[in-house]
This record gives sequence, structure tokens and C-alpha cells, in this order.
Amino acid sequence: MNLPRFSHLQPFWLWLIALALLVPMRLHGLATAALPDYDSVRNWQIVQEVAQGNLRHLFHHGSPAFALVYAPVSWLTTDYRVFQHLNALVAVAAVGLLSWCIARITRLSGWLAALLVLLMGTSVFLTFSGRDFTMSSWSLLCFAGLLGAYYQRLQNPSAPALYRAAGWLVLGLCFNYKFLLTLPILAVLEWWQADGLVWRNGHWWRVLLLLLAPYVVLGAVGVVAGLPWYLWPAIYYKVAFPDAANAAGRAATLRPDFLYYLRYLWDFESGLVWLGLLGPLWQLRQARRGTLLPPELYIAVWGWCLLAGMSLLVKAPRGLLWAYGLWYALALLQLRRLPAPALVAVLATAIGLNLYRIQREVYAYSPTNYPRVAAWLRAHQGGPVGSTVGIGLAPFYPPADTVRVLMHEQELSASRRGHGFRYVLLDGYWRVTNVARFQELRRQQPAAAWPEPMLTCPLLFLEHSEFTGLSYTETLQRQQAAAHDSLQLRLVPVQ
Repeated sequence: MNLPRFSHLQPFWLWLIALALLVPMRLHGLATAALPDYDSVRNWQIVQEVAQGNLRHLFHHGSPAFALVYAPVSWLTTDYRVFQHLNALVAVAAVGLLSWCIARITRLSGWLAALLVLLMGTSVFLTFSGRDFTMSSWSLLCFAGLLGAYYQRLQNPSAPALYRAAGWLVLGLCFNYKFLLTLPILAVLEWWQADGLVWRNGHWWRVLLLLLAPYVVLGAVGVVAGLPWYLWPAIYYKVAFPDAANAAGRAATLRPDFLYYLRYLWDFESGLVWLGLLGPLWQLRQARRGTLLPPELYIAVWGWCLLAGMSLLVKAPRGLLWAYGLWYALALLQLRRLPAPALVAVLATAIGLNLYRIQREVYAYSPTNYPRVAAWLRAHQGGPVGSTVGIGLAPFYPPADTVRVLMHEQELSASRRGHGFRYVLLDGYWRVTNVARFQELRRQQPAAAWPEPMLTCPLLFLEHSEFTGLSYTETLQRQQAAAHDSLQLRLVPVQ
């Protein structure tokens, strides 16, 4: 059957319609959701600081581009929901770009490209991560650009193609330090291609200058703002070699565990992911160094390398953020050998089951009660409050310094004197982060209490296993204990 090429106009509209269908699915219930974690709230606060000219935290998490992109929005509004919705739309655009690149690389027909958008876009984790205010959405967008641009560099070795791929890598590094982990993968692919393009005509030093440019330019901006010139690369060193254990007691960044991500895939994602992960293995015998990798094998190499590398480090589902879409795409590529009716039936069933999982694992935990906490405090002239580890209340209870983080209940007496606390919010986020230092507060009778479903969400707990250093099983055991507690937000009067 001769199907229309993806580059033709009608298939493009099929792809665009499928992408548009993802928007309401990704935004569903977001207006009544809070920012789900500490990093999301902290990023929201930092963006506002940068918008006001305060660059002290510009290099927070080694991602200055994130704050710079969203800072102009703060000139118009500080409503966290605007930022959250914009970031969710970027996540949709990332799925769009990734599907577009894969469709071009593999020459998918228009209707298959549209199905790819829906299959990839209903990944449980990509949906969950696309509803926060972290760098994940922009990171996935930049990875999609790098994936497509680098394949063009392999397929058509030329200086423009090489510099285009390097440009996507530079942009990715500005949003997420984890793009450093693409360097060994790119090195392996360069070795396999064996065409010497990087080393000819001085390309290597031009690529190096391109990679260094943002560090020089933004480093100079930091110096003008009173920051050390080395602050951005120093963050990389601190992530790799932490000088002390964090609040949860995790110090090491290496923790080999080759079952963590496989167990996550089994428990939360579609079974098609396994077909995408394992299906291309048979093509390995066809690969020869010095020749262009087949498109499916090129995509698979990225997924395999990401899985192998991330399995050596402390883990959270976001460690494979870039790989989920690849495996869904590879599954579709394996299945496209089926007759069209059977293929559509299989993919429609998989998409439907993904939507069911999203309802169960994402939507069900979305509604927040933080606004009710803030309203109660205002009604009772609560004033500044302490909060155990989490700052989820901050967007609902301005100004920004009204909610103070407590990492240990021993800090409470000093905070009461210094900030006039009348109440402390025993926020169940302490369970998520495994910072169990609030036994005395837990024994006290709260003045008011509310449930907060997100603080019992399995995906939120798993996302923090990178912070806690706990295994997959240990993390879900803590989640089950949290789920047995009917109230996650307790306002305790300060004695």
C-alpha cells in the first residue's frame, strides 16, 4: 500500500490535529492543581527574582536559560498557574518535535505520524512530568532537536549539519546539566560513523567554542551581578561530588541498580515500551562500523545508552525522560509491519489504556487543598508560618517570605522568635523526601487539617528517590505508608 509521505500537506495536518488533541489531555485538571514539588515552587520564585534584576540564583540547578525564558512572563503576572500551563504547553511542543523528527528519520506516513503523537504523548511519565514547573519540558524539547539534527549530521556529513547539532547541544546545556550525559553517547556515535568530520578543517575547535560560548557570556553576566565566574560549572562538580549528605542522608551519586527502571516500566507504562526496548536488538547483527546506522537502530542506541548510564546513578523516573518517547516510537515502528486495521486496533487499545493509567496515576492526585490552608490562616491572622520541608503553600500565601522551610523541628524555637510564627504547617512533603525529623510535631493536636492527594502519589515519591537514595521498593513502601494517612496538611499551633 502506497501511503502519503509525511512531508506532504495532508499528513502534516493529521499530525497537527493529533498534537492539538494532546493539549486538553495535558491541561486537564491543572487549574486546580498545585505546583507538585519543592523544585517547581523554587523555580517559580527564582523566575520572579530574575525578572526583578536579582540574579543571585540564576544558575540554580545549572539551568540559567529556564529562568531567563520565563522572567518576562513575571512582568505580566506572578500567578503560578500561568507558568505551569505554559510549561505544560512546552511539554506538548516537545512531544511534537520529537515525533516530527522520528517521523522524518523513519519516513513514517502521515496517519502513522499522528498515531505516534498520541501514543508517545500519552506516556504516563511524560504526562506527569509535563505538569510541573521544572526544566523537564524544555529539556525534552532540546533533546528532540538534538536527536533529529545529529541524525542529519550522520546522514549528510557537512559543517552546517555538525554545527546545527552542536547548537541543539548548547541549548540543552543551558536548560539542563544532564545534557552532559549525551557527550559519551555522541562520542560513541562519532566513533561508529568513523568519517572524521569533527577533526577536519578545524571543526572541532569551532564546536568547542560554540559549546563554551554560553558559559562565557552568562558567566560574564553573573560576574556583573556579583557572582563568581566559575559558579555555573561548579554546580556540575557539586552534583557529581556532593560535599555533604543532603537532608535525607543521601550523599553518593552512584548507585548501580539495573532493575529500578525496568520495574518502573512494568508497573506504570504500556507493555508496548518493552517491544520498543527489545525489538530492535535483532538489527544489531546488520550494523557495521563506518556505515550509517539504520534509523530504528539509531533511535534504539540512544534509548539503550540512556538506560545503561542512568542505571548507574541515583535514580528517579525523570532519569529516562528522553527515552520514553523513543521506546514508544520504536514499538510503533516494530508494529507497522502489521496490516493497517490490526495496527490501528493495537495502537488505539494502547492509547486507551495509557489514558486509563493517566487518570489513575496523575489526574486522581491533582486537586489541591493548599488554598484552603491559606484561607484558614488569613481568617485566623496566622501570619508567617513554618512548613516542614515543602513550600507548596507559598504560591497561595504571599508574600514569598511568609512561608519558611523547616528541615528539623529544633529550628522551630529560633524561627518563632525571629519570625513570629503562630503556626507550623506539618506538610506531608517530609514523607516524600524522607526527612523524618518531626516526631514531636506529629504528636501534637492540629488546629486544622486537610488531605493533599498529591503527597500520596506514587510517581511523586518515585521522582524523589533520586533525593532520598532509596530503592524502588523502599520508595513505594514509604508511599503506601503515606497513603494510609488521611490528612497530609496539618496546621499545628506553636507552643
